[in-house]
Amino acid sequence: MSSAWESLTVDARDPARLARWWAEALGYQVVTERLDEVEIRRSGERRPGLLFVSAPDDKESRNRLRLDLRPDDQEAEVERLVDMGARHVDVGQGDGAWTMLADPEGNEFRVLRQRAD
Repeated sequence: MSSAWESLTVDARDPARLARWWAEALGYQVVTERLDEVEIRRSGERRPGLLFVSAPDDKESRNRLRLDLRPDDQEAEVERLVDMGARHVDVGQGDGAWTMLADPEGNEFRVLRQRAD
């Protein structure tokens, strides 16, 4: 017996706003929307998805789980995401092959350099 990865759940003060931000960042689409939860996926039937659910509390510490993005052009993607409302953050990462950003609600994620083939 095995399991299939269905979704990753993200607590959010404003699930609809944060889901739409991530949908734009990733080129995903909203596939379900309820008052207290919104799911986005690359396409309607393609899993896994990101599920944003209502949570009354603000994020208070570093993420225990994060997304890593690998664009074709790291510098251009960082600029695009910052223009959309992401911000640079320092979580003690030092100098690395990535840039650490946070989404509009403070969830950290990394933008990696292009993979060397």
